[in-house]
Amino acid sequence: MLTETKEIIKVGIADLKFAKSPEVLRTSGLGSCVGVVVYDLTMKIAGMSHVMLPNSSLSKRSDLNQLKYADTALPILIEHLLKEGARKYALKAKIAGGAQMFSFSSSNDMLRVGKRNEEAVKMMLEQYRIPLVSEDVGGSSGRTIEFSLDTGMLNIRTVNSGEKQI
Repeated sequence: MLTETKEIIKVGIADLKFAKSPEVLRTSGLGSCVGVVVYDLTMKIAGMSHVMLPNSSLSKRSDLNQLKYADTALPILIEHLLKEGARKYALKAKIAGGAQMFSFSSSNDMLRVGKRNEEAVKMMLEQYRIPLVSEDVGGSSGRTIEFSLDTGMLNIRTVNSGEKQI
């Protein structure tokens, strides 16, 4: 069940936000996008990113939205958490999303955005040596996720599949 009594900080698409206990982070509309939560549970601080695409190098725009891409959003997320008092050795991550929302007859991996997002996020977490403690990725349904700093649990509501916590 989604928490209704605490202050909820909403994270938009191609956005990231931070919270301190007892606040709750929530993002909706995760299809092929990946929701990434990085947190220091002892310090009760967390950040959530709603990653739309894996790699900013594919963008041709001069006014790049760094929060849109895994390779640019995660460094911002992690650096800000450390600046706010999180301890690098205590950081952990949970992810959800990365669905394949449309079926294609082609085997072209460029069309499999959800899988590429998932792989890019995992690569960035490995690069920063942040353990991925749980995940709910893949499938073909959209998700809404909500992270509670009080419990360290990521509540996942999946379209037509109900809710679970990881």
